[in-house]
Amino acid sequence: MGRTLPTFRRLLENEIETWKDFRRALRPADQERFDELMNAARKRADAGSYATRMSINEILFACILLELKEEIQELKKKNNG
Repeated sequence: MGRTLPTFRRLLENEIETWKDFRRALRPADQERFDELMNAARKRADAGSYATRMSINEILFACILLELKEEIQELKKKNNG
């Protein structure tokens, strides 16, 4: 018997795919930033698979926020160190 439910990674990729028209409308530099944020969500997909009560968009944005927080902390360290 095969899987009856799609994996979280598949759901995430499907959600990212729904953003393709938005991405296409962005300027090239913003497309690159957008791709970096989507990659941040992919990087944290393992954690997302445990968040059963959240919507895929909530998980997507939580992952992006974590990535941005990480970058802010790194910048603070560079400026203070």
